[in-house]
Amino acid sequence: MYKIKLYQYTIAASICLAAVSCKAPAPDVSSENKPVPETFGYAKIQDTTNTSIVKWNEFFKDQNLVDLIDVALKNNQELNMTLQEIEIAKNDIRVRKGLLLPTVGVRAGAGVEKVGRYTSQGAGDATTEIKPGVETPDPLGDFTIAAYANWEVDIWKKLRNSKKAAVNRYLATVEGKNFVVTNLIAEIADSYYELLALDTQLDIVKQTITLQSNALEIVKIQKQAARATELGVKKFEAEVLTSRSLEFDILQKIKENENKINFLLGRYPQEIKRTNSNFLTLLPASVSAGMPSQLLMNRPDVKQAELELVAAKLDVKVARAEFYPSLDISAAFGVQAFKPSYLFTFPESILYSLAGDLAAPLINRNAIKAEFSSANARQLQALYNYDKTILNAYLEVSNQLSKIDNLQKSYDLKSQQVDALNTSIDVSNDLFKSARVDYFEVLMTQRDALESKLELIDTKKEQLNAAVHVYRDLGGGWK
Repeated sequence: MYKIKLYQYTIAASICLAAVSCKAPAPDVSSENKPVPETFGYAKIQDTTNTSIVKWNEFFKDQNLVDLIDVALKNNQELNMTLQEIEIAKNDIRVRKGLLLPTVGVRAGAGVEKVGRYTSQGAGDATTEIKPGVETPDPLGDFTIAAYANWEVDIWKKLRNSKKAAVNRYLATVEGKNFVVTNLIAEIADSYYELLALDTQLDIVKQTITLQSNALEIVKIQKQAARATELGVKKFEAEVLTSRSLEFDILQKIKENENKINFLLGRYPQEIKRTNSNFLTLLPASVSAGMPSQLLMNRPDVKQAELELVAAKLDVKVARAEFYPSLDISAAFGVQAFKPSYLFTFPESILYSLAGDLAAPLINRNAIKAEFSSANARQLQALYNYDKTILNAYLEVSNQLSKIDNLQKSYDLKSQQVDALNTSIDVSNDLFKSARVDYFEVLMTQRDALESKLELIDTKKEQLNAAVHVYRDLGGGWK
């Protein structure tokens, strides 16, 4: 009678445990729906043509640049480190998947036990015969060979949601790798065009040094004829020295840029093979931005943020399930005896067990509540990060499209400026030879011409880089 009532009380207590445990706090997640604008603000009509679908080895026409990128995709250390992160995430899926299955093992043990004679067990063993006329040994041996299994029944989908979260994080690391590839390609292209620009600037400086040296010889001759002063000679000498100093500055920048490219390619310093064509005749690649909504599918960082958000939501479900009762089932089957010779005496040596355990947190659940709150906070972080990533992607494309338009206008004006100054150099030299202008006019004209040519080269470089950046910001390069 008492045992029946005890069982009834136990069942009632278990039901109460389940009821109390099911009262888990509800997540507080709210976000305003912020749709992506229909256009980037530079197209009157919607055009679905998107440059990001073009493969990188088709987007870049310079074979030397294509070869450099190809080497980087094989040897770049940061990219290889990212690939190992993918392997780590893949192994985490295997861990989560393994938790869904029962744990099965085999154990063998041997021991000996001596209990006091005046205890319930000792008194019982002393009056018990193992066989007729054979008393229980003292001390008592214990030899066991058994298989055992443990299994947590996933009644609340806690383990399955944990595995799904791991899968989404694995997919997020894949998108992270794609984002690294996109940025790596753009960085190599930027450095390559920077190198071409420096080569052209070096040629311009050398031409200017020759021009200035010729003017210096003229002013020296004029001084001998008393048509110029020592001040003019020294001014021209200083200008030549300044240009020569600039030449070595550019040579140093070329060396540093070559080493930067070699670092991205994962190799020790060596000369970078590059085109010898006229840098100012290079045309930026034609780009089509498409529709802003396409960023959600093409940008690896946006897709990565989305997958991390999904994983964070699943983490909240896992943390919520900790409030519910958990059901564990354990079982064992084997043989056990006090002597090894009796281990395979059937059926006397056979042992087996099967047990189910239902447990739920009832008191002092602060740790579980804290973990649930942290999971909910991480979900909100992932949501805000997703919104921020989309906004940043849109603004990056918008900025680069605007930059392409403004750089073209600036390049046209600077080209006219360079043409005018080139003409003014010839005019000033002729007037200087006939002593109709002084050395200061010639110096200022040559200096202005040099600066304008260097600025024109910088603008061309920025044009080429802007096209690359649009390609990158649209999500191109990783496919």
